[in-house]
Amino acid sequence: MVSNVFLNFCPGVLYSGKCQETNCTLQHDAKLCELCGVICTPVSIYNSHIKGKPHRDILAANSSWLRCPLCDIRVNSEVVWRSHVSGAGHRKAAAERSMSADVQPVGGKYVPDNAKRCVLCQRNIPRESWTSHVGGQDHKRHEYNAAYKAAYEQAANDKEGVTVSYSEGVIDFGVLSAEQGRVGLHKEVIIRTVTASRQISVVRTTASATSSSSTCRFSTILPVPCRLVHGKDTTLMVVFRHTQAGRYEGRIEIEFKDERRRFLVVRQVRATIGNAADHKALKPSAPYTRPKRVQWRKAQRYYLGHRPPMLDAVPWIKKLRTYEVSARLSDLLSKGATVDSLECIRTQLLPRVFNSSTHGLHFKTLLWCEEYRLEQDLRMYDLGDVTFKKEGNLYYLVVPGLAEKRPSVVVGDRVEVQSSGSTADSCYVGWVHVVRREDVGVGFHPSFKPSASQRFNVRFALNRVPLRRQHQALGQLVANAERFLFPQKVHAGLSRAPTATDLNIVIFNPRVATNQAQLQAVRSILQMRTGAAPFIIYGPPGTGKTVTIVEAIRQILSRDPDARILACAPSNSAADEIARRLTDIDTDTMFRFNAVSRDRSHVHAEVLPYTYTNVRGDFSVPELEKLLKFSLIISTCGSASFAFGIGVPPGHFGHIFVDEAGQATEAEAMTAIKPLAVPTTKIVLSGDPKQLGPIIKSSIARELNFGKSYLERLMEMELYNGANARGISMMKLVQSFRSHEAILNYPNEQFYQNELIACGNPSIINSLLGSPQLVSPKFPVVFHAVAGRDEREASSPSYFNVDEISLVKEYVTNLKADRGRPIEDEHIGVIAPYNAQVRKLRRALSEVAGGAKIASVEEFQGQERRIIILSTVRSSRDLLAYDAKYTLGFVSNPRRFNVAVTRAQALLVVVGDPAVLSLDPLWRRFLNYIHNHGGWRGDPITWDPYAPVRDDTDYAQEAREQAMAFMSDLMQRVETDATDNDMTAPDYMEGQANMDIVTGDVE
Repeated sequence: MVSNVFLNFCPGVLYSGKCQETNCTLQHDAKLCELCGVICTPVSIYNSHIKGKPHRDILAANSSWLRCPLCDIRVNSEVVWRSHVSGAGHRKAAAERSMSADVQPVGGKYVPDNAKRCVLCQRNIPRESWTSHVGGQDHKRHEYNAAYKAAYEQAANDKEGVTVSYSEGVIDFGVLSAEQGRVGLHKEVIIRTVTASRQISVVRTTASATSSSSTCRFSTILPVPCRLVHGKDTTLMVVFRHTQAGRYEGRIEIEFKDERRRFLVVRQVRATIGNAADHKALKPSAPYTRPKRVQWRKAQRYYLGHRPPMLDAVPWIKKLRTYEVSARLSDLLSKGATVDSLECIRTQLLPRVFNSSTHGLHFKTLLWCEEYRLEQDLRMYDLGDVTFKKEGNLYYLVVPGLAEKRPSVVVGDRVEVQSSGSTADSCYVGWVHVVRREDVGVGFHPSFKPSASQRFNVRFALNRVPLRRQHQALGQLVANAERFLFPQKVHAGLSRAPTATDLNIVIFNPRVATNQAQLQAVRSILQMRTGAAPFIIYGPPGTGKTVTIVEAIRQILSRDPDARILACAPSNSAADEIARRLTDIDTDTMFRFNAVSRDRSHVHAEVLPYTYTNVRGDFSVPELEKLLKFSLIISTCGSASFAFGIGVPPGHFGHIFVDEAGQATEAEAMTAIKPLAVPTTKIVLSGDPKQLGPIIKSSIARELNFGKSYLERLMEMELYNGANARGISMMKLVQSFRSHEAILNYPNEQFYQNELIACGNPSIINSLLGSPQLVSPKFPVVFHAVAGRDEREASSPSYFNVDEISLVKEYVTNLKADRGRPIEDEHIGVIAPYNAQVRKLRRALSEVAGGAKIASVEEFQGQERRIIILSTVRSSRDLLAYDAKYTLGFVSNPRRFNVAVTRAQALLVVVGDPAVLSLDPLWRRFLNYIHNHGGWRGDPITWDPYAPVRDDTDYAQEAREQAMAFMSDLMQRVETDATDNDMTAPDYMEGQANMDIVTGDVE
């Protein structure tokens, strides 16, 4: 291991060029290249670094130069940038164009005056926090990595008159088939000496993996010692032999010896086992670049276009206020998601006491935090320098990513437009009338008459209507709200769980009749007293919570012809599912309300007869008198307050059901409850707090528990806890009708106290036993270990992994080819946590299984498939940067994990990188479970699968420590090669040109 002194660089020398401490004991013999993000230690190797190809390539790309959009000149550092924008020439250029002199640079990273840029961590650091930042462990880790990169670069240089081929690249075997890997391939590395006067010999050649936990798949062939002869080539054979899919990287070390010293030359080597055609077809379309912010002028005049008629399809009679965020909260949010902002919101803006009286203000504040983040996120989709094409009365705009819902645009959305490069203070506001696959048709003011070549900046406005309806609901005053907001034991709906003696019922669904938990839940709902707390149906995966809800609705309607029920769910698909299960009810009894913006083609054919459209074909509502006659109305939670908005009186609905309530924010749930509930309204919630909760974009809102659903908050209360609560205030369903026991066992143990009982149909759950795709014929869970690469492309921040896509395609192909176990497309579900992976998988599987459902985890909640293949995507070889949160990303979320692994009925296949997944204790235990039951395929496990897994163990830190120890071996060997020659003046000046000091002029 390298000594601590070696790691403890002096921050003064490294980042300011001079140490201010008289008795400093830290490492001074080091120099930072800001351009490349490497630390050269000793300083003597800096000279070699700036002459090297990696540095020259980055310098040639001008990636560190900042361009002034007003003056169209470039400067080579933030310091020079600040000097430029304060100069008379810049101010004059701004005045001539009637624009503000306060502009942002184009290219590079702009650093505010109150911050410093840490080039190693790629972050702007407040100046007051700089000292603590550079002394922190995370920064020290980046310093070590930067030093290693410089050491490796030094080791890769030819030296002492010896040249080794592949000096400016990698020994790359390319993409090989498993058969080619089985046979083995070799590459020739040519070694030459340019001097005849020295006796130089190769004394050692070794091949090693890039980490201590990996097995090296490369080897070298060269008898040693081997003396080099001037004018004659010496050939080193590098051999790769392996059959498992994945990417393999290694290092070839060649040690030389002459009369004076030993020295080392290294080369990188890599190979990929996979499908070459897939790698070619699915590679990044363009290198990933973060989208640039489109400049936007503050407008003084707005020209409003014409709204689509469908926006007026519902006859609202209740005025909906705007509910604008307060100036104080807006100011705090504009400062970013800082600890100070969070604390100010918590202590100054949130009510000090959280109770029925302050509930509305509490959640309004969190809702505003979320709205601010949603607005900021939309800015990444702003378009610059675009054109419009006129078709009829509309102007069409091509929107990149529209087909993938990036951004998600629907009819009725608002679009704001400014002339690109103009100084005008006007803004055109249009409304989307048409959404096609790649473009949208917008209706503008008659004065909007662009030429075909005229260019504009465009931004999409956040649709605030759903948020305003939530604010409206939160502000409603409801009598006896305590019983559903903060229920106590006194609010329990029953004194004891009812039995068959208390209530004899004729069940509509035969499945419910044989399921005691479901039957108990239905009896309890029917026997609920008025003024009771909400009754909760706790439904783990596959236990039939929606079946139970539907049965309860049927029972209520059959017993009371005058009953009025509102049934809601957070999503359209979940609301449609309730309606589909009740389509034997006539259309005069049930009404499915849809938002006016919903695409008619997305509504299931069975549900359409229960909807209402106006003469233009827009979704709408019948007249109030007819609406009040429906016994059952179904909608999403967000749209549920439509009834209040068109005049349905509070108390009209005797029952309000919210299915999948765990996926809704409390503000969304209240939209269905507060405007319409009275003390006699009975409320029933169903869901699973262990599965996906609401999606919250704002980190501040998440920290303040906006991500905790109404269902989850209630279930933490005493009323819903303990064995005595069952049948009185809640019911936990325990018979799981979905999965084979082997698939259910692990999530059952981790999330459900081993209470779930596998009760699936044997003809389905056992249908893949004995399949050739299984590792163990009686264990229908497979983990396929593959070390791939997560990549991004163009302006999309979403990850994809071609290596995993190829494996998923192979599994699907083989499963469909198995004639002994016929599999149709609709039996297959493929889950990936990233949209980019979903898009690439759909493309790769379009001809193999075009009818298979391929979607994100969120889209699979509440669904099941006979076969589920899960691609986890994340894979990284940067061991020093390993972090359980950031390296795993979405994959590390326990609820997302639970949903993903509980969708399968008969076969679960997980494809992923075990080195990354094992950083998370939940995943590590799961991989151990699969391995120890014989389901592991691919490269062998690299840790002890029988060792206890502890939640408080930082496995990422262990990986980093192993990586540091492994890399320090090379760094120590390379240290002996560093020359003691001083830099020449020209060399020093060339290096200084890349440092953040005021020496450069504008280009």
